[in-house]
Amino acid sequence: MRRVNSWWKRLSAPFRRSLRYKLLLLALLPILVGAPITMGVAAYWIKSFVYDQLYSKVNADLAVAHDVFIRTGHDYLDRLGTLAESYAFRTSLRQQDAQAVRRQLLALKFKAGLAFLHLVGPDGRWLDAGVDKRGVPSPLFAPALNGQAGVGVEIFSPQELAHESKALAESVRLPLLPTPHAAPSSRKTEKQGMIVRLMYPVKNLSGKVVAVLDGGVLLNSDFRFVDAIRSLVYGPGSLLQGSIGTVTLFLGDVRISTNVPLRPGERALGTRVSQVVRDQVLGSGERWIDRAFVVNDWYISAYEPIVSDGGNRVGMLYAGFLERPYDEALRNAFGLFVGLFGLLFVPGVWFAVRAARGIFKPIEAISAVVRSTRDGGERRIGDVGSEDEIGLLAHEFDAMLDRLQQHARLIEVSHDSLERKVAERTRALQRKNADLERTIALLRQTRRQLVEAEKLAALGELTAGVAHEINNPVAVILGNVEVLRDELGEAAAPVRAEIDLIIRQVYRIKAIVDNLLNYARPATGFDGGELQRIDVNAVIGDTLSLMRHTFRKSGVEACFEPGEIGLVGLHQQVLQQVMLNLLGNAVNAMPQGGEIGVVTKPWGSRGAIIVVRDSGTGIAQEHMARLFEPFFTTRPEGTGLGLPISYGLIRRYGGRITVRSTPDKGAEFRVWLLYEPVFIEDEEAHLLRLHAGDNEEA
Repeated sequence: MRRVNSWWKRLSAPFRRSLRYKLLLLALLPILVGAPITMGVAAYWIKSFVYDQLYSKVNADLAVAHDVFIRTGHDYLDRLGTLAESYAFRTSLRQQDAQAVRRQLLALKFKAGLAFLHLVGPDGRWLDAGVDKRGVPSPLFAPALNGQAGVGVEIFSPQELAHESKALAESVRLPLLPTPHAAPSSRKTEKQGMIVRLMYPVKNLSGKVVAVLDGGVLLNSDFRFVDAIRSLVYGPGSLLQGSIGTVTLFLGDVRISTNVPLRPGERALGTRVSQVVRDQVLGSGERWIDRAFVVNDWYISAYEPIVSDGGNRVGMLYAGFLERPYDEALRNAFGLFVGLFGLLFVPGVWFAVRAARGIFKPIEAISAVVRSTRDGGERRIGDVGSEDEIGLLAHEFDAMLDRLQQHARLIEVSHDSLERKVAERTRALQRKNADLERTIALLRQTRRQLVEAEKLAALGELTAGVAHEINNPVAVILGNVEVLRDELGEAAAPVRAEIDLIIRQVYRIKAIVDNLLNYARPATGFDGGELQRIDVNAVIGDTLSLMRHTFRKSGVEACFEPGEIGLVGLHQQVLQQVMLNLLGNAVNAMPQGGEIGVVTKPWGSRGAIIVVRDSGTGIAQEHMARLFEPFFTTRPEGTGLGLPISYGLIRRYGGRITVRSTPDKGAEFRVWLLYEPVFIEDEEAHLLRLHAGDNEEA
């Protein structure tokens, strides 16, 4: 103790004996004590401010990633909707053309990059697979059957993936890599798949859901999403030089799609999130906005849970960037700040020593301001009554405090202005998106109207021309045949049957022209005169007699097997016109000759079925969906009106015409006739009503 007291007395002796040393001590003590505190507070405040800005940025980055994730799912759903509402798909589905439906589904699947795409019936069975299989259950299926499209995230087990495709199950197998700070786990491989599940209802023309499009996008090892977000959020100039922006999709706590580097040129697939992040995000369902250890370095990170359709937290969405460049920039800035302070401190000491005499009060004033600033006050030195270096130092010290306060206010104003601009840009983008959606809808509606108007205009023009060109020669033929019959009198007895047949056929030509005009006016009913009850077998027999010369000339053998059927409510000329067209098409399909079979049989208790088979070249699959379109023909000399007119005539009585064909093996047409006809204009609605009870008979 005595030695300590002796040492203290020797050290403090100069200050006790000299006022200069006392003043120097008074001048330097506040600087030596206050400067480190000020620098520490400034360093802490600047670092806190910088990190707050970094956390705000990464939070905004995560919000953008979330919006892109949601919008991506809805974009896929819109593509399913486009297919479901397309004319080709609806036509193929209505005609039960399974191959055409399957072909369109495969085209969309590969074009959109879907893992799977099926057409599912109301009972859950696949309608496009050709086998009796059901899709993987989903909470979205029941709302889709009620007409509500849906999109959500689902986790497929290895068995469910293999149910879709063994290759799909193998593609998601991912070895788990040891990761620092991750929770302990005995698992070695990730075998589950994260699927963006899509359900879109397929409706008929009456608005009833008849099937559901079930699609899925596999997110495992799909880098399109994470790379697109990184390009959007972390483009050139968005981060400090040396930092890298990253985006990751987690299945549980495992990275299944990421651009976080494990090593140069290799993505960190199969690595796991740190335990502290996992507990907060997956365990508690809370977002993480903070620095976090990611694979092999510290990142400014933002995580949020991914919730499945069932409400379970099944994964995480992450956005973040490397912390090290920002930390180094802060350290460099602090080092520069300390160096500048050191450069200012030496002249300050020199001025303090030079002005030690007679500056006791200015030094007290400066010391008081330093203490006030250290305590968070806004006190200033003011006029110290001196124009020497100490007075100038006091003035500059006040100016420095004013500049710091001004800079702090400017930073706050800039922050508020930035938030306002972001909000304005967001609203403007939302308005543009809404305008674009309205424009697209208007274009689609306009296109449908133009197509329909163009079709009706062409059909009306052709119909008018046909009527004008045919009616005149028909009238001449009819008049001359009647004159011929009257002039010959009894001499015409040997050919009277042929003359009467000619007259009947002329009247039938006139009826054909009238029916063509009726087809050109789909909004009006059929006016065929008084309804007849005809013997279908007799009409078919007459028609085969008319075609006998054509059969003989073409080398075709016709066989008729009449069934026991009742009388059908139908005009005889209509049925004869339809049969002539079908038989004529069959002859044209057999240029080298062949066989035609005609069979009649009952359609339950509802009506009769006429089956016309040929052994010709058949119909190509790509032409099946267009057989009944006006003006569609594969023959250079054809007009493309025979089948559409025949179909229009039959469907006006509530019936229909269906077709089956195998290339190079012939075709089979079936004419479905009701005993009690139902005059309708919309054959599609009627066919949908008949569909439920006709599958076994078709």
